[in-house]
Amino acid sequence: MSVITRFAPSPTGYLHLGGARTALFNWLYARHHGGQFRLRIEDTDRKRSTNEAIDQIIEGMRWLGLDWDGDIVYQFAGVARHAEIARQLLENGGAYHCYCSPDELTVMRERARAEGRPVRYDGTWRDRDPADAPAGVPPVIRFKAPREGETIVEDGVQGPVRVGNEQLDDMVLMRADGTPTYMLSVVVDDHDMGITHAIRGDDHLTNAVRQTQLFMALGWTPPVFAHIPLIHGADGAKLSKRHGAVAVGEYQQMGVLPEAMRNYLLRLGWGHGDEEIISTDQAVEWFDLGGVGKSPARFDSDKLLNLNGHYIRSANDERLVDMCLPGIASAIGRQPGKQQIEQFRALIPELKPRAKTLLELIESSIFLFAARPLKPNEKAAKILTDDARALLARLNTKLSTTDWARDALETAVREFAEREDLKLGKVAQPLRAALTGSNVSPGIFDVMAVLGKEDSLGRIQETCDSENV
Repeated sequence: MSVITRFAPSPTGYLHLGGARTALFNWLYARHHGGQFRLRIEDTDRKRSTNEAIDQIIEGMRWLGLDWDGDIVYQFAGVARHAEIARQLLENGGAYHCYCSPDELTVMRERARAEGRPVRYDGTWRDRDPADAPAGVPPVIRFKAPREGETIVEDGVQGPVRVGNEQLDDMVLMRADGTPTYMLSVVVDDHDMGITHAIRGDDHLTNAVRQTQLFMALGWTPPVFAHIPLIHGADGAKLSKRHGAVAVGEYQQMGVLPEAMRNYLLRLGWGHGDEEIISTDQAVEWFDLGGVGKSPARFDSDKLLNLNGHYIRSANDERLVDMCLPGIASAIGRQPGKQQIEQFRALIPELKPRAKTLLELIESSIFLFAARPLKPNEKAAKILTDDARALLARLNTKLSTTDWARDALETAVREFAEREDLKLGKVAQPLRAALTGSNVSPGIFDVMAVLGKEDSLGRIQETCDSENV
């Protein structure tokens, strides 16, 4: 049997972390088994589905590197097929028309609550003569669910799930306006697409039981269901916006690398021994459902950012430059010059060990692109006292005759500090503030070497001449 998995989001909002993890697990399972991974947009809820959400989901998938096989399937395009299956069930006695009005259903629910019974449809029209149908009332089509015995789902994560059939009512397959419900559409699409494994959140576990009943009624083989525990916040509650960023796109904008996000999402509820840093190739090789835990995973943004820092340190310098340039252009309001880009490229090896996100990488390099004279930040301004600027003026005189190479610069500054009877830091800190406008930066001698002699001396002189530091 060739494995075919699917990710089937509803385009009613952004691609959230839980959905991204579901997509990743389905993708890994398919790739591990040499099968297919399909993308299906479940857009049958026409009031809430938006093109913007569809675009965000597709963009998020592409950013994560989760390529799908074949064309994207849009569920709404199959409405006629879904309706055909509902009519087929009507014809063979597996479904029936229900003429209960919304008011009647409300009374039914209130009575059940008052009597302490589960709130379920009571089967009013299940065996009733259609000749009793009220005139002018469009009916829904309900599934005639089995009432005796039990339905068993052999779940790939949770194990056997058994539900007594008397606990489930007759679900609606087609609404009164002739549109299919989610439950019908999912079953028909999974069958028509040949889905063999449906890996999804365990909030769908009850749906799996109902869908299994429908598969059986149609004479179709249901996929292997595997329901993974949901992601919780640090407080143990279901992950939501109050826990911080939950959209994949937000982490992309923050400067998280896709490989870091894949690695982190993989470890949210799945494990392979004590391994923490897992490449995508290793994940494809190792992934199986047996490694999925049964308890909810807790999202830790600090852990994600620490992991991202690892991947930034490991990333190709040229790739980091390309990824940062759009953010740099946005920050400075223009395209950076060629010389500035070359300076950034030269300084990347010194910048990336200190960064946990691309935004931090950009922020730490912005002094290369900022308009001169630099405007120091608050802490740098405090460093640049009158005495400090006088010190820098004397240093600039010495540097003007220094060979402009990193080691030579370090030697010159150290000798200057000794002559001034100062510790190196007392010279390096105002020098850093003058060159970068900040109190923190990569090694100051690396900064000087990358900026070059003219730019470095010019920045120092502008600081010395400034009256409003």
